[in-house]
Amino acid sequence: MAHPKRKQSKTRRDKRRTHVKARKPTISKCPTTGQPHLRHRAYYVDGNLYYRGRLVATQEEL
Repeated sequence: MAHPKRKQSKTRRDKRRTHVKARKPTISKCPTTGQPHLRHRAYYVDGNLYYRGRLVATQEEL
């Protein structure tokens, strides 16, 4: 295995890590129900399942 010849400084290490950070999720508003939801995810409103503003399954089907 390769070993570093010199210790990498804290500044160099931190510069490399600046691009690794958590992002807050994008929240959209449903055009049909007006409820906020995560993008590209199905979501429940009053027991009914919606995806992209369309009713996918009703409460009775689930």
